[in-house]
Amino acid sequence: MKRLLIGAWAALALSVGWTQTYPSKPIKIVVPFTAGSATDIMARVVGEKLQAAWGQPVVVENRPGAGGTLGATQVARSDPDGHTLVVVSTGHVVNPVLYSNLQYDTLSDFSGVSPLATLPSVLVVGAGSPIKSVAELIAAARAKPGALNYASAGVGSATHVNAEKFRASANLQLTHIPFKGTPETIVETSTGRTDFMFTPVLASLPAIRENRLRAIAVSTAKRSAALPNVPTVAEAGLPGFVFDFWIGMLAPAKTPKPILARLNAEVARILALPDVKERMATLGAEPMPMSPDQFDAYIKDEYNTLGAVMRSAPKQ
Repeated sequence: MKRLLIGAWAALALSVGWTQTYPSKPIKIVVPFTAGSATDIMARVVGEKLQAAWGQPVVVENRPGAGGTLGATQVARSDPDGHTLVVVSTGHVVNPVLYSNLQYDTLSDFSGVSPLATLPSVLVVGAGSPIKSVAELIAAARAKPGALNYASAGVGSATHVNAEKFRASANLQLTHIPFKGTPETIVETSTGRTDFMFTPVLASLPAIRENRLRAIAVSTAKRSAALPNVPTVAEAGLPGFVFDFWIGMLAPAKTPKPILARLNAEVARILALPDVKERMATLGAEPMPMSPDQFDAYIKDEYNTLGAVMRSAPKQ
């Protein structure tokens, strides 16, 4: 019993020491995507505020490639001391389905710090399309299985996963046409060369306002403030359907819980700052507050749910 008490006090003292001295050197935030993406922007907004609050340099390093797995691998192999972090998005949880040679385990090699934001996505068709509702889209797809196609910003992107979850939920046969990025999908769908797509509201809003795209439904649980008259997919004919494009911060597994808790609290404070909230609004982003343990559980649920969706998807 005496040894157990000594061990417990030693662990507590070590935890207090970690909290008091952290951060003790520059922090690196790895973004496994190109500069200028929503994921990159959110990482830089938070990183700038962390640096100002803690007085240690915070460096954002872009390491794109292989669907975000290169940057994630780097962080999974880093020291679990809270000084190397990664900011990922929804595609992180489906990469095990898409890449058979991952150098890390999506669940066991990372610890959740905090979600940074969720970005509403919208189902759109070209302005000249005869389809004007979710019900009409489902009916058209069932009338000619496989004839309707959808655009995405690439295999494994959130736009791809979103559409595949819609396909699976409505039990449809659709054809996937991947592109290199969102701008191309907007052009192809607005001209009618592709039938529909799910895309972040921010990216498609100009084309919607210019009547080049028609917004049919948003994929989130509630309506978007940017498109208040557009129903959710669930409201429009597919009950229970929800897809959240999220961005979140992770640390290597075995990062001490006091460090995770301190990071989580500081991120929550930053996301509540008026200038940060204003910046998020320009991205169409909304806060998604969770504790580290809640975020771990959320990632596990997404891993299971979206992983099953992508395993059922037609092979590319």
